[in-house]
Amino acid sequence: MTSPSVSTTKPQAPAPAGQSHPATTLSTPAHDTGLLLLRLVLGLTIAAHGTQKLFGWFGGGGISGTGQFFTASGYPAGDAMAVVAGLTETLGGLGLALGLLTPLAGAAVVGTMINAIAVHGTGAFFAPEGIEYELLLTAGAAALALTGPGRYAVDRHLPVLRGHRLAHGALALALAVVLAALTLLIRD
Repeated sequence: MTSPSVSTTKPQAPAPAGQSHPATTLSTPAHDTGLLLLRLVLGLTIAAHGTQKLFGWFGGGGISGTGQFFTASGYPAGDAMAVVAGLTETLGGLGLALGLLTPLAGAAVVGTMINAIAVHGTGAFFAPEGIEYELLLTAGAAALALTGPGRYAVDRHLPVLRGHRLAHGALALALAVVLAALTLLIRD
């Protein structure tokens, strides 16, 4: 197998004239480069957002300011929630950027964004009041969890994730949805 996102099949006889066989592989340099671009932009954006929560970088509130926001949003132990959200975003974002444990990294971002959408509310779609930004980040992270990171990723060197399986991504996303729902249940 040449790529974590490759799906191989046995060689097939040439198709009759006017017909074509389904593609035997999804991995091409263009495909893998596109996934790398998506992973880098989405992952580093989320990681930077997490460092705002943890360290106050890039104009963020740090743990104290973010903790106050979480408390005002109905979460118990605001500072602890700020640390959890900051670590989840930072580590999940870096995992996506590196293509490291991609199903779990994507799921971490999805779970966090589900909570962000719930807190932000769904009264409008377009920014600045709407959820379009959070929804785009959620969809991108879910897509990466399901498709895998492509050839240019650390996962390619991990035996378990070398051959990415849809099941890995689907299970990770299911876990994210359950944990996000449990987190929302503790909100006032």
